[in-house]
Amino acid sequence: MSIRDATMSSLANPLIETPEPQEQVLAPRELERRIRHLKESLDAVILAHYYQEDDIQDLADFVGDSLELSRKGAAAKAKTIVFCGVHFMGETVKILSPDKLVLVPDLDAGCSLADRCPPEAFARWLGEYPDHTVVTYINSSATVKAMSDVICTSSNAVQIVNRLPKDRPIIFAPDRHLARWVSKQTGRGLVAWPGFCIVHEQFSHRRIVQLRVRHPDAQVVAHPECEEAVLAQADFIGSTSALLKFVTESAGRVFIVATEAGILHAMHRRRPEAHFIAAPPNSGCDCALCPYMRLNTMEKLYECMRDQRPTVTIDADIARRARRAIDRMMEMSVP
Repeated sequence: MSIRDATMSSLANPLIETPEPQEQVLAPRELERRIRHLKESLDAVILAHYYQEDDIQDLADFVGDSLELSRKGAAAKAKTIVFCGVHFMGETVKILSPDKLVLVPDLDAGCSLADRCPPEAFARWLGEYPDHTVVTYINSSATVKAMSDVICTSSNAVQIVNRLPKDRPIIFAPDRHLARWVSKQTGRGLVAWPGFCIVHEQFSHRRIVQLRVRHPDAQVVAHPECEEAVLAQADFIGSTSALLKFVTESAGRVFIVATEAGILHAMHRRRPEAHFIAAPPNSGCDCALCPYMRLNTMEKLYECMRDQRPTVTIDADIARRARRAIDRMMEMSVP
């Protein structure tokens, strides 16, 4: 049957369905070409977190951790910011650049830390500690940031806490493991919200010990969102940017890396001769991947730029109050 006959038959008989036209699947090079063209036409800058897939990191104008990307977003001259990360990161950039169009490839790219700290519950909890300074990790919603005195990242959390008045008690939210580590580094007692990252809490102390036996020359580097037993095995603890800097400057050649496996791409680029081993999680797989970060793909990046959506929008009053806490972080942080 010809295409014309099939079409006429389907019109005559409504029980026969006409196949839906399928969207063209673009080859990787063509996808990249189109994204670059859209970047020019939209006057856009593409920001990507270290935990994004390799192709997105390679295409982005800037790759970094939360603090670096917050600064890049605030300083960007482009009219459009395309943020390849999770939702709270796009919110932070929108708060800092309210007049710019902020696009994210997938609005469902959330964060276990942010999701486990709902604003209503957080507000009730804060009511129990009325005289406390509220330090909130950047891995939180805009509404939670708006209830905070100052924001921090894993890069500057110790610095922020150290600069707060010694006579004021401190609330630290929403990551309990980061709070414990910051407390140890600063000697300050912190009242911690009981949240955690589903990726970093997976790392297994036992499996890291086993890896060290097999690789006795390896250095273990870990993110402070990991559990205390994992951090006890680490030769160096720091944010994603700090971990990258450490392995770049270290004389060592073998590293066991306890953070989201996306960072290994940047590490390989900095030290192609070194051997990087992704610390295995308790789940039994060989590496830890954030399911939220991995919702972003090159195809979704292209589609969001082509359609100019999804966009990040925030209530004006919430954005104003959250901006105050973020600005205080910027003022208290040394670049």
